Amino acid sequence: MNDADVSKQMQQMVRFIKLEAQEKANEISISAEEEFNIAKLQIVEAEKRKVMQEYDRKAKQVDIRKKIEFSMQLNASRIKVLQAQDDVVNAMKDSASEELLSVADDKNAYKKLLKGLIVQSLLRLKEPSVLLRCREIDVELIESILEEAKEQYAEKANDCAPMITLDNRVYLLPPPSSEESNGPSCAGGVILASQDGKIVCDNTLDARLDVVFRQKLPEIRKLLLRKASS
Repeated sequence: MNDADVSKQMQQMVRFIKLEAQEKANEISISAEEEFNIAKLQIVEAEKRKVMQEYDRKAKQVDIRKKIEFSMQLNASRIKVLQAQDDVVNAMKDSASEELLSVADDKNAYKKLLKGLIVQSLLRLKEPSVLLRCREIDVELIESILEEAKEQYAEKANDCAPMITLDNRVYLLPPPSSEESNGPSCAGGVILASQDGKIVCDNTLDARLDVVFRQKLPEIRKLLLRKASS
């Protein structure tokens, strides 16, 4: 093989190697571009998920805040309604208490009422000996009806008339005066207790009003609620 043939063969080998290198370079370039595109797509998708997750998180926070604000507004409205109801109920009770004070003005009617309250208290206690407490201004009136009350009790209970001791040391609160109209007071009535003080029957007009009000309070609130709704 002469030098020309050797040179020609070398040139062919060089061209082949260059061609091989070029193809390999192209393959590497294509592979690198594909891997880059895949990596880029993965990064984009990951960022998209992050953005969507952040959006969902903020949307939930906004929704929760709205629910909390709505709940607070609803509770505030309910409190206002309940406060308004309480104001009306208290005004009604105050009005009833004021009217209750006039019960004792009619002496004959009040005397009959006191006797009925005493008999009712005796029937509840069913004690042979009781202590009776009243307002100081009612002492004379009470003393005038005690015997009638004991006889009426004995007839209704089919029992012996009890001994009633009028408490002359401690009296119920007096009616309100013009100087202290908002202070503690008693509209009338009586309190009876067993001699040992273990059993007490509060039959004052104020206590009876409280009992009636507690019993009627649900009906009053329902009525007020219906009026508010309409």
